[in-house]
Amino acid sequence: MIEKGVKVSSEETFSVIHVLWEITGGRGILSSVPTDPHSIPSVQSGPSARNIKSRSKHQIKKVFSKDKTFRPRKRFEPGTQRFELYKRAQASLKSGLDLRKVVQLPEGENINDWIAVHVVDFFNRINLIYGTVSEFCTERSCPVMSGGPRYEYRWQDGGHYKKPTKLPALKYMNLLMDWIEALINNEDIFPTRVGVPFPKNFQQVCKKILSRLFRVFVHVYIHHFDSVCNMGAEAHVNTCYKHYYYFISEFSLIDHSELEPLRPMTEKICN
Repeated sequence: MIEKGVKVSSEETFSVIHVLWEITGGRGILSSVPTDPHSIPSVQSGPSARNIKSRSKHQIKKVFSKDKTFRPRKRFEPGTQRFELYKRAQASLKSGLDLRKVVQLPEGENINDWIAVHVVDFFNRINLIYGTVSEFCTERSCPVMSGGPRYEYRWQDGGHYKKPTKLPALKYMNLLMDWIEALINNEDIFPTRVGVPFPKNFQQVCKKILSRLFRVFVHVYIHHFDSVCNMGAEAHVNTCYKHYYYFISEFSLIDHSELEPLRPMTEKICN
C-alpha cells in the first residue's frame, strides 16, 4: 500500500543518507550517494529533482507495481473481524494522523487480532519494498546478507540449515519470505475461523517475524537506498519504516538491541 499524502522530504532524505554514510564509514554501495545535501540531484536540484517532485500518483504506483512484489500479497477475508480492523488501520493511515496514534490499540479490540493484522500488513509492504530493489540485490552485489560492515545475518531454520549459515542476501530473503509466509498461512498460529483462539506463543512468534523483517529494512537502507532514491520512493520507504517502528515500540515487540544497526537513523527520523 502506498500512503496518500506522503511528500518527498529532502531534509529527511539527507538525514537518512548522512547517517547511513556514517554507519558504513562511506563504504559499499552508499559511497555513490553524495553526503552534501546541496549535491543530491535526485532530491534538491537539477532535472532529476524536478522529475521526482513532479511524479504523478500513477508513476509512484508504477514503482511499487504488483509484479515487483517479492511474494504474493496476503489478504484478509472480507466480512471477518480482522478484515474490519485492517480497513480501520488503513483508513487511519490515509487520513494523515500521527503514526504514533495510528498504531494504538482501538478501544475494545483484541490485542492479538491487532498484532496479527499488522504483522500481515508489514509482511506485504516490506515484501513489496524489497521487490522494488531485488533486481539490484544479486549474488555479486550482495554475496552476504548484511547491514554494512558491522552486521551480518546468517540463516538457520532447524531443517535444511541446522546451523547458522552465511548466504547471499537474495537467497536469505527468499528463505525468510518463505518462512514467514508458511507461518502466516498456518491456521494453528494465525487462525482465521471465528471463535478459534490464538496459540499461547502467538506474540512470541510475531516478535520473531517482526525482528526478521527488520533485517530487510537494514539491508535495503544500507545497501540499496541509492536505488530507492533513484526511483523517488524514499518518502514511502521512510513512512513504512516509521509506521513499523512506532508499532513495535508501542507493544514492545522487539528487543531494542535488535534495532541497533539503524539506531542513529531511527533517532533522526522517528523522534
